[in-house]
Amino acid sequence: MKVFAVALLVATAVSPEIRYFSRERPVQNTPQRPMQTCLTLDAELFAHASPQFSDLRLYHDSKETPYVIHLSAPVQARETSIVPMNLGERGDQISFDAAMPEGSYSDIQLDVAGQDFIATVTVSGSQAQTDRSQTKLGSYTIFDLSRQKLGRSTILHIPTSDFRYLHFQIAGPLSPESITGVAVDKQPASEARYETVAQSSSVTQKGHASVLEFTVPALVPVDRLAFTIGPQPANFSRNVTITVTGPPPATDAVEPPRPQTVTGNILRIHTVQNGHRIDEENLDIDTSGTILDKPAKWTVTIDNGDDAPLAVQSVQLQMLQRTLCFEAAGSGQYTLFYGDPALAAARYDYATLFTSQTDAAQAAAGPEQRNPEYQPRPDERPLTERYPGLLWGALVVVIVTLALIAFRSAKRTSEPQ
Repeated sequence: MKVFAVALLVATAVSPEIRYFSRERPVQNTPQRPMQTCLTLDAELFAHASPQFSDLRLYHDSKETPYVIHLSAPVQARETSIVPMNLGERGDQISFDAAMPEGSYSDIQLDVAGQDFIATVTVSGSQAQTDRSQTKLGSYTIFDLSRQKLGRSTILHIPTSDFRYLHFQIAGPLSPESITGVAVDKQPASEARYETVAQSSSVTQKGHASVLEFTVPALVPVDRLAFTIGPQPANFSRNVTITVTGPPPATDAVEPPRPQTVTGNILRIHTVQNGHRIDEENLDIDTSGTILDKPAKWTVTIDNGDDAPLAVQSVQLQMLQRTLCFEAAGSGQYTLFYGDPALAAARYDYATLFTSQTDAAQAAAGPEQRNPEYQPRPDERPLTERYPGLLWGALVVVIVTLALIAFRSAKRTSEPQ
């Protein structure tokens, strides 16, 4: 059965041909010698190519060239909470250990119960739990300033480390019962890189809120929002609501699409309280690759409460960078073609065997233009798929014919002999 399904798939698959692509973009700045070459895919490609670039093809002159698309390393998801070991008090400080996952990691998240506190956390590391030779990683301030409306942070931005055990000492108004867990962000293989999808500095004040609006083309993902705020105020914490709405339906009979909503918080704190220096800043909000299949309106609302509006210099909608890499021959013209929805995603050995090279040449996609050779792909579907009414019509004719035959037969049977 599986063999039949594969054979059917191969039989029905369509092959790419340059004349069936509606759009093309020249590849510029290709190297003059054979080497690995990469170029960044921008938002314009998303808007006119099939989802997931299934119809994207690269041609060297008139010959299809294998390629691979890889995503800039996203921030790794937080590991499952680690249970503190040997949690207790030593003198006037809380003390505990944590067994860390293998590999490199950076930010540590302490799960702390309680409100309105400021505490200092001293962290050291070792390769064995009982190793007395420990490496000090630094001292960090954790806080909850909810009463002052300045938010909360229990993240420790330690240097990238691979110690199997971390040792913690906490000085402040907390108890061992306040520490409920530890979580760690594993260090990604490389830093995530982003491309700007849309940017605005046009802010409208609506009551206690600052509002910015954007239009994002169909199929373009948005992975995060990056805020640039003026130097004043030095300390703030503001809740942000992001609403994504598709276009209204063509008729009133169709229910309008439900908007998608993402919430987050932006904050900046540079202050000294009770002898503790606090420096914390988070001006990005993750939107997890929000995408609509139609042009979408993005509305960003910053809740200022009773405080003065923030000096918003700009807000950027960004997507994770996607890079296309191939082996350049060193001569000839390379062109990206797309805009043929009949194609399935390309599958190349090159993608399976690909190894990224640090010295890869950097090319660029030139301006988009219509393919001068373009012609619509002929509809090769069976007649029953192209004209579904034909099958129903034939079926009705057969049923009527059988009914007439049955009626005549019944009439003959009922006539006296």
